[in-house]
Amino acid sequence: MREGAVLEMRGISKFFPGVKALQNVDFTLRKGEIHALMGENGAGKSTLIKVLTGVYEKDEGEVYVDGINGSVHIHSPHQAQSMGISTVYQEITLCPNLTVAENLFISRGRGIFNNWKEMNRKAGEILDSLGIPAKPKQQLGTCSIAIQQMVAIARAVDMECKILILDEPTSSLDEQEVEKLFGLMRDLKNKGVGIIFVTHFLDQVYEVCDRITVLRDGQLVGEYAIENLPRVQLVSKMLGKELDDMASIKNENDAEEAIDKGTPVFEAEGLCSSADIRPFDFEIHKGEVNGFTGLLGSGRSECVRAIFGADRVTAGKLKMNGKFVRIRKPLDAMKLGIGYLPEDRKGDGIIGDLSVRDNIILALQVMKGFFRPISRSQAEAMADEYIKLLEIKTASADTPVKSLSGGNQQKVILARWLLTNPKYLILDEPTRGIDIGTKIDIQKLVLKLAEEGKSVTFISSEIDEMLRTCSRLIVMRDRKVVGELSGEDLTQTKVMATIAGGDGK
Repeated sequence: MREGAVLEMRGISKFFPGVKALQNVDFTLRKGEIHALMGENGAGKSTLIKVLTGVYEKDEGEVYVDGINGSVHIHSPHQAQSMGISTVYQEITLCPNLTVAENLFISRGRGIFNNWKEMNRKAGEILDSLGIPAKPKQQLGTCSIAIQQMVAIARAVDMECKILILDEPTSSLDEQEVEKLFGLMRDLKNKGVGIIFVTHFLDQVYEVCDRITVLRDGQLVGEYAIENLPRVQLVSKMLGKELDDMASIKNENDAEEAIDKGTPVFEAEGLCSSADIRPFDFEIHKGEVNGFTGLLGSGRSECVRAIFGADRVTAGKLKMNGKFVRIRKPLDAMKLGIGYLPEDRKGDGIIGDLSVRDNIILALQVMKGFFRPISRSQAEAMADEYIKLLEIKTASADTPVKSLSGGNQQKVILARWLLTNPKYLILDEPTRGIDIGTKIDIQKLVLKLAEEGKSVTFISSEIDEMLRTCSRLIVMRDRKVVGELSGEDLTQTKVMATIAGGDGK
């Protein structure tokens, strides 16, 4: 092992049927450092962590841990923990109905539980040593989420952890709670613990981390000292777009004059939701295609979920065609003429065991009410029309939708919303995981809908696709709007600089 390293992973590969999840990845963690593991969805971060913690067994490569001779083979999370590798996940895995002390010592042998006074005394020492503002006898469920995270970390550290993995620990914390957590991380760093920090928040990476490793498509992009990787460079490496290849892409929708600049079709003022989105203003006009852009976890999907009522709106005012409206649930949005294709096609979109026909008529049937069923002949006519219109490849309308390819499933969801004749259509990652031909079909359809006077909000992880499709982009970072771009500013360079912070640092 390299001098000062607490962990080395060399040439790690992991294969699943038809997928190379990791390909020859190297990763080194030093004692007393906070190391960010960065990458977009599907980059391989979770797979690498699961290999390290024994959830998955590697197919190729070697793992070395400080204090153990030779490469190690980690077959289970319990074995990883015995080697000093601990993980604290985004979702708290402790027991809220037990006390803080009980959570610190549970499953670590029954001896300590025979002396409750000693257990509470020792728990108090651990909490004091790490500066955690909680009492040993306090029920964990009465503590804030941040304190619960700290207790989980304290439990890991007290079990002689050398390597601490923090997987999205700040996603549900407010700014003050994040600062408390960072204080604890710095204390652990000073005590020699190596910390792997997985997060989507760029500002937090540059506030607390020493080095960054970037993965993309299961491969190592590089390892960098924090001071040697400006934010805009980090964004470009995560997205696979080099700065010297940032030529402006002309928006193929040159029908700017087709956008009705009168009263917006939809307006939001100071909109907030239960997903911790910062207050944002938003509007879209008739015939316009706009979009929310930003890295995964930036809040772009949460914004449109709030607009559609899929997440509970906690503050803000909404207007449709200049009139105040309330959207408390998706059905309210649907009745106002808003359609929504969700990011999670399989989880939130299709109903796999139903037929293509039933999936297509689903939204319209919900709007009509189930006591006014659509007749079989009407359903057949509607489904056949959209199967032909969108060129959905299916043996018949009776085929279970789960049997279709991903691209054709996406077209079925599109057909569902087009059948309701929406005034405003929200498409969240409509082209993810589908072939290039279907992608082009969907992009052309979006532009055609705008030409016909519909308003469309389009979200994609691919910036060039956003630039081809949208005439205006709202840029997100760390769950807040940080910019809005249109006209000559619609270039990859400008979008990435805005995502990174606008200063190129």
